[in-house]
Amino acid sequence: MSKDYLGEFEELIMLIAVMMKDEAYGLALCREIKGQTGRNVTIGAVHATVARLEKKGFVDTYLGGSTNERGGRRKRFIRVTNLGRKVLVKSRDAKMSLWNKIPELAPGNI
Repeated sequence: MSKDYLGEFEELIMLIAVMMKDEAYGLALCREIKGQTGRNVTIGAVHATVARLEKKGFVDTYLGGSTNERGGRRKRFIRVTNLGRKVLVKSRDAKMSLWNKIPELAPGNI
């Protein structure tokens, strides 16, 4: 498996992190994944996937300021790197190339 391969959940987290801009952190990602896909995900699955993406160099994480409602704990925010953006585009282009070769699955044909 190559370093720039993205699993479906990794791609989903990265896409939503890009969409959320500076508001992407663990629990917010869980909520947004649920809102966008209807899929329930655990915070543990998100954290494990973010750690894997960080190791690949596709995301960076950084700590925000502490808040009273979190008992003084800080949120760990996720930001997709330039390399991560390139990998997302590569993944999108590969999938679109395949979809475009299957006219019977085009919108309006099913």
